[in-house]
Amino acid sequence: MTLVDPHGRRINYLRLSVTDRCNLRCRYCMPAEGRVKVGHGDILSYEELLRVARAAVAIGVEKIRVTGGEPLVRRGIIDFLRRLAAIPGLRRLVLTTNGVMLPEMAVPLRDAGVESLNISLDSLRPETFAAITRGGDLRQVLAGIAAAESAGFRFIKINVVVMRGVNDDELEEFAALTLDRPYRVRFIEYMPTLAEPGWEATVMPGAEILARLSRRFAMTDEASENLAGPARYQRIAGAAGLVGVITPVSCHFCGDCNRIRVTSTGIAKSCLFDCGTVDLRPVLAGGDDAALRDALCRVVAEKPDRHQLTEGGGEKGRIDMDRIGG
Repeated sequence: MTLVDPHGRRINYLRLSVTDRCNLRCRYCMPAEGRVKVGHGDILSYEELLRVARAAVAIGVEKIRVTGGEPLVRRGIIDFLRRLAAIPGLRRLVLTTNGVMLPEMAVPLRDAGVESLNISLDSLRPETFAAITRGGDLRQVLAGIAAAESAGFRFIKINVVVMRGVNDDELEEFAALTLDRPYRVRFIEYMPTLAEPGWEATVMPGAEILARLSRRFAMTDEASENLAGPARYQRIAGAAGLVGVITPVSCHFCGDCNRIRVTSTGIAKSCLFDCGTVDLRPVLAGGDDAALRDALCRVVAEKPDRHQLTEGGGEKGRIDMDRIGG
């Protein structure tokens, strides 16, 4: 089955959050005061999440990304991922993580059927990393990346949220990681998910990021692959890996958007910044998988042509990135 939204975009990608919990407190994801944790009974069970995944694949989803919070903090995640990978028709299972638990879990994740990892890493300097994550240990994440490479993941994508005046002086250092390693380093424009006043000053546009890198490196465009995400890639001459830029603020990629998302509490969204949602919990409680498929189709049918982030989205209220899954 092919799933197409009202704007002619093929929807084949589901971002599935399994928890709102996280072992870091990144400044762009979570407010300094933290959040009230969602009760255990309000989080979808693994059986419910599997039902959502099966319904999504049945209507045309081919790729599922498991997110959080930090998905690896949820007990039983490896067995869940193994069952997820076994869904007939699912072509790609990938996972986003902050990397803290990867040293011990990289091999089990690969054995469970996870194909690729997105690893959040916003600084290569211990002090800056600790400041951004509010106490994180850079050494753990670097060890996790090394463990993922040893485990044989097809793609290791390093996600860097670029913040002017915070870590933008590390762009060239991050890009150089791709010279000898097959990493995909993706620079992501800062988004005003916490509705902070003056957030625009923190944003470094993708065009400026590429201009900075081009002064140091000779780069050429790389074609996007099928089932790819929003990054636009370039390769430094002779490099083993790729450099990508994701531009949700300066140059939205909505025209190519191929995804929907479901939070750990069962709220389906057609867009990260879309206020419209569909609560899947009553449908799940009813036990009718046909109704579940219909509900997901309704999410796709209501998908907007583009987000409204640059039309005042930063002032409309906080986006719970730690619960939605980014």
